[in-house]
Amino acid sequence: MQADCPKQYLSLAGKTLIQHTVERLLTHPAISTVVVVISADDSYFAQTGLSVHDDVQVVTGGPTRATSVQAGLAAVTTQWVMVHDAARPCVTHSDIDALIERAQSHQDGALLAAPVRDTMKRANVHGQVAHTVEREALWHALTPQMFLTQTLKRALEEAGDQVTDEASAIEASGGHPILVPASASNIKVTHPEDQWLAAFYLSQQKGQL
Repeated sequence: MQADCPKQYLSLAGKTLIQHTVERLLTHPAISTVVVVISADDSYFAQTGLSVHDDVQVVTGGPTRATSVQAGLAAVTTQWVMVHDAARPCVTHSDIDALIERAQSHQDGALLAAPVRDTMKRANVHGQVAHTVEREALWHALTPQMFLTQTLKRALEEAGDQVTDEASAIEASGGHPILVPASASNIKVTHPEDQWLAAFYLSQQKGQL
């Protein structure tokens, strides 16, 4: 991100990225508490208004996504849990509604996702095109991802630290989570130019979550 702080603490439309994300979640009527997982050496979170928010719980994570999610799950007491990236501040309430509805109707849970629209190429070791990958039935995995809490706990324990998202752990245990089509606005801020796009979506979403 070419920044002097972790990307979740970058300023966007007057707030940090993580503030936008957590506030977006907490304004949804089905979400009562957000557990924020931070690194042991995080010196930024305490400076945000979230650090004293009654509905925000903070826990210390681990060296990988999987271990950090497991740390967060240890603080969860609800039957169902969502896992969401702090760098996705534009998720809409309507997408969350759809996710909740589909996840609760399926024992393996569900995740927001977007169908692949571009032509996909697989590269060889020299950075050349090896072949074209058929894009039909390919999806980009997004967040939130929602599962039965105990099911996700067991799946992560069995899958180990190398899974890159929670659905992968459920898949490794034999599950088949449902893909829920998401709005194009649910972007992950990964590159500097993503900040401007996220700011645009946030301005467009005011009053119409």
